[in-house]
Amino acid sequence: MDQPTVLIVSDDAEFSRVITSRWQSERNVPAFTSMSGDLCQGLDADEFDLAIVGTAPAAALVRVLSALESAGKPVVFICGAQHSAQSIREAQSRAMVLHQREGWLDAVVLVASEILRRCDAQTRAHDLEIQNLSLQRQATLGVYMLEMRHGLNNALTSVLGNSELMLLEAGAFSASVRSQIETIRNMGLRMHEVLQRFSSLENELKVTETQEHQDSHMRARAAAATR
Repeated sequence: MDQPTVLIVSDDAEFSRVITSRWQSERNVPAFTSMSGDLCQGLDADEFDLAIVGTAPAAALVRVLSALESAGKPVVFICGAQHSAQSIREAQSRAMVLHQREGWLDAVVLVASEILRRCDAQTRAHDLEIQNLSLQRQATLGVYMLEMRHGLNNALTSVLGNSELMLLEAGAFSASVRSQIETIRNMGLRMHEVLQRFSSLENELKVTETQEHQDSHMRARAAAATR
């Protein structure tokens, strides 16, 4: 995530203000969206990465927690004296409950920051996994094409050879048929060039791989010598 967004849900405007003000002293400051409890319906999970829930009437709190549960994003609930931590956990299984005691503001910023870092790490890991799967598919296709290269070359040699022999038979075919044979030969030559490029790429990759192994070995020896 480029810049995470924190959704602050509370009917107390001061609650949102103190959290955003405290966060300004941190190195990484997210974007903030504030919302009252009665407006927290039909949330778009793509619009925020973490929710912090503060004071709200009991009836509204149930709706808020239910909406956040459906969104599937992490939630930090600031539990005041009027709330039961156990009842909150039962209503929102994903919620992390922090009691509003001395130092709670520092605690919520610390916990929320760690959650955002974890979410970012999970997102990056997911993206890398997708990239890895894509590379694996491409590698499998590349290996298959290299393995089939010899068979294609053999078939292509036969196509080119026979087309050349047919073209040597002057007057054996009409002008239109000779044109078609010439097209077959020319397309065969183009395919031959593509297969030759595969061979060149394979050799280039082998040279690069050998050089990387040699460089790695030299770095390891240099590191061992400095110990």
